[in-house]
Amino acid sequence: MKKVAIIGYSGKISKNLESICISLGEALADKYIVLTGGRDGVMEVVAKGVKKANGICIGILPFDEKGNPHNSLDIVTGLDFQMRSFILLKNANAVISIGGEIGTAIEILGAYAYAKPTILFKGTGGWTDKIQNVLIDGKYLDNRKIMELRFADNIEKILKLLEELI
Repeated sequence: MKKVAIIGYSGKISKNLESICISLGEALADKYIVLTGGRDGVMEVVAKGVKKANGICIGILPFDEKGNPHNSLDIVTGLDFQMRSFILLKNANAVISIGGEIGTAIEILGAYAYAKPTILFKGTGGWTDKIQNVLIDGKYLDNRKIMELRFADNIEKILKLLEELI
């Protein structure tokens, strides 16, 4: 089974974003193993949707932290947030970014450097939307053009892109 990493906001998220994340988790659960940073925010709510649809969600955790209650499996790395993120990205076949602060920005850059197919969920805020303003030719993070970043503004488009990319 292919693995899709979800990156995005930790902490409290809006009710609207929560609803979107639950639906995304449910939609991914049938065809993919979902990987997240295993904690709260987007990670927890997507895991909740995956669990609701009887899928598998693996949380790749920093330090010795405990994962959220919706993870199917917690992997405690003992590493800091950034190093944990690179383990998450290395194990994914594709990445979906939802909102996010600096940790998500680092993960988007890491996914690009690893040439992992990456979908930016437009309209979710944070670095997922901000990074679109600095792209070369509207799709690359640098002149090497390692990998084209893709965009989707709904779950159906995300699923279609995943089918094309992995």
